[in-house]
This record gives sequence, structure tokens and C-alpha cells, in this order.
Amino acid sequence: MTMSQDANRSTGATLPVAGESGAASSAMDRFGSLNIFVRAAETRSFTEAGRQLGISSSAVGKAISRLEGRLGARLFHRSTRSITLTPEGATFLTRCQRIVCEIEAAETELALAHAEPRGRLRVSMPMVSTLMMPVIAAFMKQYPDILLDLDFSDRMVDVIEEGFDVVTRTGDASDSQLVTRVMGSFRQVIVGSPAYFAQRGVPNEPEDLRDHVCLQHRFPSSGKLRRWPLSRDGETLDIELPTIAIATAVEPLTSLAEQGLGLTCAPDFTVRAQLAQGSLVAVLQPYLDSPSTFRALWPSGRQIAPKARVFVDFLSQHLFPAAEPLRP
Repeated sequence: MTMSQDANRSTGATLPVAGESGAASSAMDRFGSLNIFVRAAETRSFTEAGRQLGISSSAVGKAISRLEGRLGARLFHRSTRSITLTPEGATFLTRCQRIVCEIEAAETELALAHAEPRGRLRVSMPMVSTLMMPVIAAFMKQYPDILLDLDFSDRMVDVIEEGFDVVTRTGDASDSQLVTRVMGSFRQVIVGSPAYFAQRGVPNEPEDLRDHVCLQHRFPSSGKLRRWPLSRDGETLDIELPTIAIATAVEPLTSLAEQGLGLTCAPDFTVRAQLAQGSLVAVLQPYLDSPSTFRALWPSGRQIAPKARVFVDFLSQHLFPAAEPLRP
């Protein structure tokens, strides 16, 4: 063993493998030749391909000739006026275009991953999102270069046709044209104010709701009332609720509940602050259905932009932290 070999072994250094740099160079040359071929085939001109690539037309011709020699097939019919693809060239072009597109997509993905989030962000959110305004305000302060364009609606929007960057919705997602990410889970809670319960008493069984007054949410798209998800021993309970007010948004209902005017049913993340402060109290928790999911969706086949990614991450972290016990 020589001294240099011993030194390399002691430091953990790896000796270069003979021909390794040559193999890497050869691979790079092949990728370069493929790109030249694609440009020439798409422009039908060695001169135009060279102009786009910043090399001479003769360099393009030599690269194509080397590629044909390596493949053992002619890729172009050449004349003094034009070039056309041979059948072998047309087949090869289809494969090469896929390779070039994959490389460009990988480069774009890396560039987006390191880009600063900025620009207009068009988002569709359910009507309950007005109760998320403190979180949205905190997001705007942290990312002042993002212009939020918010659409509050419970209707089924066409994400692609209407040009939304990201859509947030509750429930299941079935559109194969969309990528979905579960941001968190939530439960529906029935809430009222301490003053209301002091006056009307606390319901201990779902049937007790018949002796209370309720504030109900109506879906603006269908006109139907949101069902309060009550169940006992796995069986859904359909109880006719005495109703004092109906609204197409959750926020006014929770505000009325805080003022002692009745009970309402809302997603727990929309009343977390009121529950923590004690202005609202949750009841009948053992009789409410299992958790639902809150999702973010965006068009499939499209790398999520940095501005959309940080928005989804921010909402996930601030709306759905580790589950906290509800007040009894």
C-alpha cells in the first residue's frame, strides 16, 4: 500500500473511479444532443435551432450527425432548402419530447420550491371562513407580498375554469382533476351562552332540544337546512328543532348564540376562541357524529405555487393544532 492510498483510507476519501468523469461527460453530451435534436425537429431548421440554442447551424448539424451515428439510424431527410423527419426520426422525437418535458418540469419544480411567495392568490373558501379572519389577517401580516383574492361561497366552484389557485372545502373530494390535501379534522359542536343555559337549562339528551330555541344554518346553494349531526348508538337521530332564526352564514348565528338568543351548531374550529373565553359552552358532545375533514384542493398536474403552499400550510397550522378538550 502506498502512502497516498493509506492517507485516503484514513481520511475516508474516495478515489475516483477510472472513466467516471468520462461517463458523466458522455451522459451530458447525450442530453445535449437530444435537446438539439428536439429543437431542430420542432423548428425544421438547423439555423433556427442554433439561434435558439446560441450555437451555429454547423454545430447543430454536427451534433445531429453524431447522434445519428450513435443510433445507427437517419433522423432527417436533408436538402439544400429544408429538413424533414424520417419515420424513425418522428418516433424518436416523441420519446425525446417527453424526456425534455420531464427535465423542464423538474427544473420548474425546484425553482418554485425556492421562490419567494408573492403575487395574487385566488382562493375559494366556504362561508364559515369569515370566522377564520383572525388567522387570515395573521397570514397577511406574515406574507405582505401576497395579494389575497378571497371568494366565500358554499357552491361547487369549477377550480380550473374559474382560475382558482387553491380551494378549501369540507367533506370528501372525488374530482380526479384535482390534487387534495387534508388540512385537518373538525367536529360539529352545539353551543350556547352561559346566560342562555342559566335561563333555559342545559340539554342532557338530544330530545331535550325540543324545549329549546335553535339558530339554524341554510345552505345558500340548495336552500336546505344543515342537519345537526346527532346520533345515539350509531343510529342517526332526526329531531324537529324549534327554530328562532335562520341564516346562510355561520358567523351571525354564533354571534346571536353569544348574545343568549338560542343554540346553534357550528364547526368547532370556528368557535374555538369563544369556547376558550367561555362566551360559548358546548353541550351534547357524546351524541355528535365522528369528525369531518377540511381539505385544500388545486388542479392536478400542476406544481402548487409557493404562495398557495404557504397559505395551505399556515391555515393547517393555525386552524387545526393539537386537539384541545372542549368545555363540558
